[in-house]
Amino acid sequence: MKINKHQLKFKEEVEREIGDLGRRPDWLKVRLPSGKNYSDVLKLMRTSQLHTVCEEAHCPNLAECWNHRTATFMILGEICTRTCGFCNVKSGVPRKVDWNEPLRVAESVKELGLRHAVITSVDRDDLPDGGASIYSETVRLIRELNPTCTVEILIPDFKGDVSAFEKIMENPPDILNHNLETVERLYHAVRPQAKYKRSLELLRWFKKQGLRTKSGIMVGIGETTEEVLDLMRDLREYSCDILTIGQYLQPTKEHLPVARYVDLDEFEMYKTEGLRLGFRAVESGPLVRSSYHADEHAKDLIK
Repeated sequence: MKINKHQLKFKEEVEREIGDLGRRPDWLKVRLPSGKNYSDVLKLMRTSQLHTVCEEAHCPNLAECWNHRTATFMILGEICTRTCGFCNVKSGVPRKVDWNEPLRVAESVKELGLRHAVITSVDRDDLPDGGASIYSETVRLIRELNPTCTVEILIPDFKGDVSAFEKIMENPPDILNHNLETVERLYHAVRPQAKYKRSLELLRWFKKQGLRTKSGIMVGIGETTEEVLDLMRDLREYSCDILTIGQYLQPTKEHLPVARYVDLDEFEMYKTEGLRLGFRAVESGPLVRSSYHADEHAKDLIK
């Protein structure tokens, strides 16, 4: 992974400050994937030539989710145009858009018998609409082949382009997810090509269209507790409905280091405070990721 000078400086500062964190706490242990359902999902992804963020981002919940026959489909290829300091998805020059991909995703949703499908993607800043057209077509085909399945999409910021947002709304999802990832102060290192306020405005725009909105963040990457609480207040000011909070885990030595392991009491405090602030659902825990229990959120919030 190629990192910029701001990310390198931040990485060096954190490593100097934290020294050796020692071994991971017991609550961060992840079981190895196995079982028939896991094998079935893996086989389907390979034969359908599809990608999942579960694999590309080395999600710690892969075993749990795949054994429940759920997976987060990653469309628009596996190469991202951005260089976020936390993400294990490859950066570089993406391949051509595969316009048959939406149909393969919709057919896989049907084969898995999903009640709730989650779709995400790499950033595609090389495309005029950032890939919004592919998202829209994927949602349309999922609904066409799976009329009772609810759909959640986890989208990039499309550089704040409202015409891309409008393309999404041609086939709107049930839940619109866009992650802030971290507090505003750390954007230069964690999300160097993104803007904190731009992401908030995106969530507000889709909320005004009547969609349920959702966002997620990592903790333990250098933020303070008060900064997390400020971020939560910002999200509520922009009427975000659902929040996920999980522990940052360094994918490789080239990525930003873990600044601290957040304890279980702090995660519980964030959940309690989030519900007090008015979020309709909060998932907060070390192994929580954006799509964790997404089907339950859909069942509870979409009546």
